[in-house]
Amino acid sequence: MISADKKGALERRMASLGIFEDDLIEKFIRGTGSGGQKVNKTSSCVFLQHPPSRTEIKVQRERSREMNRFLAREELCDRLEERETLKTQTRKQAREKTRRRNRRQGVRARARNVEKKRQHGQKKQNRRRPGIQD
Repeated sequence: MISADKKGALERRMASLGIFEDDLIEKFIRGTGSGGQKVNKTSSCVFLQHPPSRTEIKVQRERSREMNRFLAREELCDRLEERETLKTQTRKQAREKTRRRNRRQGVRARARNVEKKRQHGQKKQNRRRPGIQD
């Protein structure tokens, strides 16, 4: 059985993520796998669909339908939070990349680049045909 505290916490979490019960499409289907006759006769597996986010979840962890309903909603919240954090991280990484690209080069780095250019010019000069002078 699920306590009222856990149910309340889940409802608050769903509200903060913008998940409303009216948006959810819930179906109960027969479970599969080991478990024998009991699993094959009862429809305790929960299929939860959230059309606004195009997310589908199927849960059959417990024998109880009510517990599977709770777990399906919890998993839906987990997935949507994960998506949101991935979006946030991606945006943050893009900003950092732009900042690093646009920052001013240090003195040593500039000196190293100038030295590399000088060496490259020397290399190209050594490739010229002998006898050609500028």
